Amino acid sequence: MAAPEPAPRLAREREREDESEDESDILEESPCGRWQKRREEVNQGNMPGLQSTFLAMDTEEGVEVVWNELHFRDRKAFAAHEEKIQTVFEQLVLVDHPNIVKLHKYWLDTSEACARVIFITEYVSSGSLKQFLKKTKKNHKAMNARAWKRWCTQILSALSFLHACSPPIIHGNLTSDTIFIQHNGLIKIGSVWHRIFSNALPHDLRSPIRAEREELRNLHFFPPEYGEVADGTAVDIFSFGMCALEMAVLEIQANGDTRVTEEAIARARHSLSDPNMREFILCCLARDPARRPSAHSLLFHRVLFEVHSLKLLAAHCFIQHQYLMPENVVEEKTKAVDLHAVLAELPRPRRPPLQWRYSEVSFMELDKFLEDVRNGIYPLMNFAATRPLGLPRVLAPPPEEVQKAKTPTPEPFDSETRKVIQMQCNLERSEDKARCALTLLLVLEDRLHRQLTYDLLPTDSPQDLASELVHYGFLHEDDRMKLAAFLESTFLKYRGAQA
Repeated sequence: MAAPEPAPRLAREREREDESEDESDILEESPCGRWQKRREEVNQGNMPGLQSTFLAMDTEEGVEVVWNELHFRDRKAFAAHEEKIQTVFEQLVLVDHPNIVKLHKYWLDTSEACARVIFITEYVSSGSLKQFLKKTKKNHKAMNARAWKRWCTQILSALSFLHACSPPIIHGNLTSDTIFIQHNGLIKIGSVWHRIFSNALPHDLRSPIRAEREELRNLHFFPPEYGEVADGTAVDIFSFGMCALEMAVLEIQANGDTRVTEEAIARARHSLSDPNMREFILCCLARDPARRPSAHSLLFHRVLFEVHSLKLLAAHCFIQHQYLMPENVVEEKTKAVDLHAVLAELPRPRRPPLQWRYSEVSFMELDKFLEDVRNGIYPLMNFAATRPLGLPRVLAPPPEEVQKAKTPTPEPFDSETRKVIQMQCNLERSEDKARCALTLLLVLEDRLHRQLTYDLLPTDSPQDLASELVHYGFLHEDDRMKLAAFLESTFLKYRGAQA
């Protein structure tokens, strides 16, 4: 008897393999060759105005990113405002916060019939907050209060950062579709670029930027005054309040597949058992925008605020100065620890003290905790700066701009967007003894190791070397002073040893 014919199943497998191969095909490369656009399209939340978003590969770091495209059919109008578009995106690249989807790079393409702005953003593979809440509700699980507080804190930390810019950056499209959550609980806000870009565009280029409120299902995220008065930070606070409510109840029932009604929102509010949580959400949803609190003040609300533990403060301090320490400092320190030694002791009256020994502490948990803090899962809410340092003041250009000479595009060198977490330096006298061989090892926040060598002359200063590394794209601008101070300390030690 003949065996069953396996051809149909094999054919289906071949079809799936062919589809997979098609999706991995490289359709286009960036001018520098670093970013490779694939055929596979992705939908990273509600991103209005984008003609296409594709999965792409960062060949330098070996990670997936998102290739975004904006198309402009009027080439003449685009050419007339090309400098304004460049200015906006140059400033957007500088926005750097652990809870905001990063915009890595942009460039303009005018080689085709349709002008394009192409920009590369971080890819968050775990999906949107909306999708996560739906899965949680499907499994009949209630929202954990600690997780809710941690998510709210991360979102408010990002909003506080944006609103503290001068002028303030208004997100204007904050919904559970534009908030993403990773598997480790890290929250990332996406679509930040859209509001700034659409407001900065002249009227004759507004065609590719469509209204944010296209989807009826997201209408309830926008406040009553939206579109009637000038946008302010209160717009984002109302949207955040809706997100916080949806996170607390997992889902606000819509009227069919259309929009969420006022009655459904009221029912969701009344279903909250925690009075502090209810009051927190209600103050965000105040109809009068002037009565809504700021993102910074919400971080101090009694439902969220807590005195940070010494462990968390120490972790932030450690990460802030990690570039001064060896890469495996935690592992080396724990090796030298006597596991039977007493870590902490709690005195008790008329009873022996309660002791904790190092053997009861999991060092693997410590490494994970440091990684979570570094990623932005536990921001320091009560040390939030009133204004973020190093942010540009021209994210929203003034109405009347002085005409400036156009700069060449693309720029001669790519700027480094990753910060240094560790520095090591070695100096050796060369054979002619007129110069020194400098070897510098930089470990970046994505664990990329960058080793640089340089023939150091007696006239070279640490400040000039650091500035040169920033200029050529080897160092983040924020690390310039750190490296200069580190090099100066190294030079002094070397000269002292030679004396």
